Parts: sequence; C-alpha cells; structure tokens
Amino acid sequence: MNEMNYKECAKLLMAHDNFLILSHKSPDGDTLGSCGALCSALRRAGKTAYMYPNPQINDKFKPYVEKFIAPEDYKADFTIAVDVAVEKLFANGFEGKVDFCIDHHPTNSHYADKYMVKDDKSSCGEIILEVIKAITDKPSPEEATLLYIAVTTDTGCYQYGNTSAKTLSAGAELVRLGADIADVNLTFFRKVSKARIMLEGMVYSGMKFYRDGKITIATITKDMISACGAADDDLDDLAGLPGRVEGSILSITIKETDDGGSKVSVRSNHEVSSSKICAVFGGGGHEMAAGCALDCAPEKAREMLLAVIDEVWKA
Repeated sequence: MNEMNYKECAKLLMAHDNFLILSHKSPDGDTLGSCGALCSALRRAGKTAYMYPNPQINDKFKPYVEKFIAPEDYKADFTIAVDVAVEKLFANGFEGKVDFCIDHHPTNSHYADKYMVKDDKSSCGEIILEVIKAITDKPSPEEATLLYIAVTTDTGCYQYGNTSAKTLSAGAELVRLGADIADVNLTFFRKVSKARIMLEGMVYSGMKFYRDGKITIATITKDMISACGAADDDLDDLAGLPGRVEGSILSITIKETDDGGSKVSVRSNHEVSSSKICAVFGGGGHEMAAGCALDCAPEKAREMLLAVIDEVWKA
C-alpha cells in the first residue's frame, strides 16, 4: 500500500492519461462535485478524463456534471475513485480495477494500490481543491463551484459537527476563486419541491423516540415516497431530519430500497460513534456520520440497530 501526499498525487496524475473517475452509490454532492472538478482540472491539464456514468445521478446534480460523463464506448487506462470508502459502494454497474483512491473517510479499506486518504478533512472537496492546486495552480470558477457544492453539501452548509476552521477557510477560498454561491445555495439549501415538503411531514409524524428522546429514528418507505409523488431529487439529505429534534444525541434514518432492503444513515455527537454502529453491519464512515445497508425491511432494521446501539452505547 502506498499513501500519497499532494505533490506525489499530482506527479502520479500527470504521468497517466485516459482517466475514468468513479463516484459512489447513491451519489451525493461531495462525490459528484469532487469528481466533476477533478475531471475538469485534468482536462485543462491536457488529459482525457471522464466521470463514470453513475446511473443514480439525480436531476439536481446533472446540470453540473453531465458534460463530464463518459460515453458508452470510452475505454479508460487509469481509474480514480473519489469519496468511495469501500468496494461495495462503487457506483452501480462498475466493474474493474481502481488504480487510485482519493477519500476522507477513516474507514477507507485501502482497496486501491495507491491511495490518498485525508480523514481530517470534512469533505473530499477540500482534498480535491488541494489536488487541483498541485496540478494546475488553481481551480477555474466552474471547478470552484463544483467544489463548493462538495464542501457545503457534506457539511450541511457548515452546520454539521465535521465543520472545522479549515473547512471554512476552504469555503472562503472557493468564493474568492469564483464559486457561484448564490446558485448553489438556492439550489441545494433554500428551495425544495412540494413533494419534499409533504414527505418531510410524513417523516416527522412517524418518527420514533428512544432513551427519553436521546435516540431519534426516522423511516422512509417506498409507499411514503409514492404517496408524495417524490422523485429522486426530493430524497437528498434525509439523514439530517431526525437529528433536528432537541435533545437528540443519536439520530438514524432508515430508507427502504427498491429491493425491499434498508439504507441506513446514522448521525451522532461525540458521546457515541456512528461508525462503530454501522461497522457491525459492514458499513462505515466517520465518528459522527456513517452509513450501512441491511438486507431486511425498515421495521426489522430498526430492531437490529437498536440492539447494536445497546451494545455500542451503554446506558
């Protein structure tokens, strides 16, 4: 295994061409913004680069990244995974070897021969900012916008506990570099659809509370999504909803998947490790924000999670 620094990363990238940049399943703003910005910077450096055509990219993100998506007949010589902690989180349909991994998750499994994991960063966007500076001097305004999407969506627009002074400095630098913050803030933080408002109402009304409100669990079923007429665009950042309850220390969002399983997002403060809870089920992430997948319906998933919480977080 070979842990790299920014200078070594730039040297590695400049020594290769025909890049494919891989995002993770259920892609969020961090993986997509980071992939798009890196792809753009590599092209400006004279390289051929494309993003893997992740089938789960929703309509909110498509306008920002669709110009970077690889055509069907594209053949890559060097694959980079960005913001992908473990192999089972590779975007749906991807097969093959990953040559280089750039990530910020402490639970990264080091599946690539070469990797750069900076787990002190709140987002991959902060890492890619430094990578671009190492290969092209500075990001373009478009790249700055993509990285601003990455940084702000992974920190809840600087509201989450992973926000640090370095995060705020990165955000300020991206603004100076020309990030279109008015567009990003309006698109991702100020406006939601009617269907999303209706779905949030159903989530809040069905929320469960345990340990005198210290644990809050929200469930989103396929029937709820259908009843609201919600599309994929309306399902972003649902993990933040149960944690808004006053007194909540550990919050969990369980979303029913198309195959009847459950996608779990866990958020916590320093009293309990989200990562340790999710690791029991083969997932992972950060101490205060992690995720996993369970091959069972949401109701059963809730029972299993509560049992693990009792072991990980003693009363």
